[in-house]
Amino acid sequence: MAKLTKKRKAALEKVDQNKEYTLLDAAGLVKEITYTKFDASVDIDVRLGVDPRKADQMVRGIATLPHGTGKQVRVLVLCTPDKEQEAKDAGADYVGLDEYIQKIEKGWTDVDVIITMPSVMAKVGRLGRILGPRNLMPNPKSGTVTPDVAKAVKEVKAGKIDFKVDKTGIIHTSIGKVSFSPDQLADNAAEVIQTLNRLKPSSAKGTYIKSITLSSTMSPAVTVDKNLI
Repeated sequence: MAKLTKKRKAALEKVDQNKEYTLLDAAGLVKEITYTKFDASVDIDVRLGVDPRKADQMVRGIATLPHGTGKQVRVLVLCTPDKEQEAKDAGADYVGLDEYIQKIEKGWTDVDVIITMPSVMAKVGRLGRILGPRNLMPNPKSGTVTPDVAKAVKEVKAGKIDFKVDKTGIIHTSIGKVSFSPDQLADNAAEVIQTLNRLKPSSAKGTYIKSITLSSTMSPAVTVDKNLI
């Protein structure tokens, strides 16, 4: 068993493992117990009462965080030449088509989001085996396959996130940085939770949101009282 560092021990002592905190208090506590020298990401984990093995209970959606993610999101747009300038003007980091498809086939995936157009999906589709495992494959449901690539780029840069439930029934996504205020983190977390409530499958039975926790990159998890959301 790894030995606890002094900072880790101090962080654990500040978190009452038997207590459920309000969203705002949880956000403030995560900031307090994060001792990293870099601006760590703050994540939310929501355990859902769904069976991801059933197609009608696969929860996937998008949310636009009111205060953004705090990350510099690297966006690649795979599009036809007539859309390239629009994508560049909107803030895309990389724009092109065949040359980037070739780079990806050779192993390059140094981006966070890939946006493309329906008309070129036949070309992009063959990248599925490379992009799929990295959660980079463009998908109409997440708004990353669209004829309006400029709008999609602006939304992603402004804080739009894409999430889906994993095989254990948990939604895991980033909601900002430790440098955010507790109010900003709570607002972003509330947006994710409200979006999940709207996405509740009609076939899901029993308790839908089973638990909610907040944590930073290297902090203990703080449990949120889901009844106070």
